[in-house]
Amino acid sequence: MGLLEQCEEAFGTSDLYQVLDVRSGASEGEIRRGYRKVSLQVHPDRVTEAEKEGATQKFQILGKVYAVLSEREQRAVYDEQGIVDEEADVLKQDRDWEEYWRLLFKKVTVADIKEFEDKYKGSEEETADIKQAYMDFNGDMDRIMESVLCSTSGDESRIREILGKAIEAQELPAYTAFTKESTNRQRARKRRGEKEAKEAEAARRELGLEDGTDSLKTLIQKKQKDREKEMDSFLAAMEAKYRGNSQKGGKKAAKKGKK
Repeated sequence: MGLLEQCEEAFGTSDLYQVLDVRSGASEGEIRRGYRKVSLQVHPDRVTEAEKEGATQKFQILGKVYAVLSEREQRAVYDEQGIVDEEADVLKQDRDWEEYWRLLFKKVTVADIKEFEDKYKGSEEETADIKQAYMDFNGDMDRIMESVLCSTSGDESRIREILGKAIEAQELPAYTAFTKESTNRQRARKRRGEKEAKEAEAARRELGLEDGTDSLKTLIQKKQKDREKEMDSFLAAMEAKYRGNSQKGGKKAAKKGKK
């Protein structure tokens, strides 16, 4: 049975993008985050013993789906022809999909996040992400602030300034949701942000994460289920950016070495 048939049987769709719950034009980071999010839901360690066999099968299929969509040539074949090259090395090789998953989503510490945040904020990459979020959400600042990595209520004025300048330069359309947002809504968002910041700081202190040596997994495990999902989502997004930056740095270094 081919991969598309396996997806249809296990997930009710043969569309690889739908399996990972991402759009067809998703970026590499979005695909990675989608893979992590869906695979966490069926991870064999997170289900009952009775569900383990089915979960293991789904987990392996998800690994193959990600392997296809994260490999440029394989994804191009799928996008253009709607088929999967079953003879491709990414599918033929006898891969330990559990080990593959753990290598992709290696633990990230609080120190890693702080280092990433320091480099990310104010960078061209952050500016591009802010503009993309503005377009994706039609100027809705609530969703923009939720979407942009590492952003807090204290970053809103800076983010607004970036968007305002881009609108003035006609790089972005002037969405009413942004240009005419009410003061009451801005104040409500600020109150939510301040409350969440206090809760996060209290949790960090309670769990002894000041020195940055503990894994975020500790925090995830001790949070309530609804908050755990939010942290999983943030962690996946941060990891995708953090690892992506590392790979870019390696490529740049390699190019310099060739000159």
